[in-house]
Amino acid sequence: MLFVGQDTSIGNMGYGFSRLDSASRLLDGSSSSDEIRASPRINRQLHSVDHDIAQLTRLQSPQENFSLTRPGKREYPVSVVTMLAGREANLFKRGRFSPGDCRHVLSKYLPVNGPWVVDQMSTRAYVSQFSLDGSLFMAAFQGSQIRIYDVERGWKVRNNILARSFTWTITDAALSPDKRHLVACFSAVYGSMSPIAHIVNVGSAAKESLANNNEHECLDFTSPEDGGFAFGMFSLKFSTDGREIVAGSNDDDIYVYDLEAKKVSLRTTGHGSDVNTVCFADESGHLIYSGSDDRAIKVWDRRCLRPNGKAAGILKGHLEGITFIDSRGDGRYLISNGKDQAIKLWDIRKMTSKHPYYIYPLHKNPEWDYRWMDYPSQARELKHPYDQSVATTGQKYIYTGSHDSCIYIYDLVTGAKVAKLKHHKSTVRDCSWHPSYPMLVSSSWDGDVVKWEARGGGEAPAPANKEILRRRHFY
Repeated sequence: MLFVGQDTSIGNMGYGFSRLDSASRLLDGSSSSDEIRASPRINRQLHSVDHDIAQLTRLQSPQENFSLTRPGKREYPVSVVTMLAGREANLFKRGRFSPGDCRHVLSKYLPVNGPWVVDQMSTRAYVSQFSLDGSLFMAAFQGSQIRIYDVERGWKVRNNILARSFTWTITDAALSPDKRHLVACFSAVYGSMSPIAHIVNVGSAAKESLANNNEHECLDFTSPEDGGFAFGMFSLKFSTDGREIVAGSNDDDIYVYDLEAKKVSLRTTGHGSDVNTVCFADESGHLIYSGSDDRAIKVWDRRCLRPNGKAAGILKGHLEGITFIDSRGDGRYLISNGKDQAIKLWDIRKMTSKHPYYIYPLHKNPEWDYRWMDYPSQARELKHPYDQSVATTGQKYIYTGSHDSCIYIYDLVTGAKVAKLKHHKSTVRDCSWHPSYPMLVSSSWDGDVVKWEARGGGEAPAPANKEILRRRHFY
């Protein structure tokens, strides 16, 4: 299932699910350009019992009473006007919208207006991420800087962190759920990497740290058995409770670091090549997803996992290495981004225990490099003969940055491209969707951090750097 258009080259760009768990994106007849219209065919799909994920999110949709227009008749889609009237009439005896109702309304609007430049730096932006509540935004740059912006205070720079033991670039960074800590891993030029991650105390909401007086601490992922072998991390993610960090490395292993015990609590040989991306499947922390250059996605169950044990299951379908994965947070669904320019949706109930390495891309060209070359034209129509990804889903957007300097938003019901955002002058390396509002922020190798919203009301925020910096283009 190839959701990425033929005109884009995704490569190792950040992307993810929209966190608007909407039950429908159908309209109430408004003519706003921000809203998304759905065809009758999509309407039938949305309300089909056969679409499992659609049914899951529909349970969180506007209450059935909202759709009652007269006895025995229901109106689909439910209009915003009807929902407002029901709220004002206190239809459900609570005087307010439920979280599902809010998501239903917000999901009709895409962050396509803008852009507004939040910050301009002279070096490439590699990582960007909203905090879980959307009040903070973090961006990491090649020039050793990590900045945390206060979204609710006009995107003011709250923390300006200078990486220590820095040699080339920040390969990944993540904010803890309580917003008190940031963890980052670094890479040196010519591929030399460090097994030491750095965790930084970024303070409370009342504390600012523009002078870089943050408390730094090293997290050592090595063990005596390594024998001096130098490896490094590509991906780091906090657990939901903030007590653990899962990491993927270039020694093919997966690590879990216990922050309270200050040591690695789990290490397992996970793949046959670099582990580019890892994440926890849900808030329990029992399941871990990993993706690798060996083209496999693996599911790990820590409740029955021994050191160097086998994965609970394997998902195969990509023809090239996997660059990023993102979980829906329900322990069941995830999406992946691959060097084969495909974005795929997975249901882990379809995983297998069979090893996938005997599947080898027919178009393999040793001269092709996904980082700066177009995907081979003869490979665009190739399909994995044992693709386990699912074909359709419901009520979700996915979004991705691209090598062509654009941001793309897709509808997973149809696979259709619903928005293409243009501003950047170089590769869009990462982007992040606000967890509660139709707001998306993109970060690029041109040094710009840019905000996109559903409506263009109000003035654009002044860049955090008052001096406008000359753009630098990297190709």
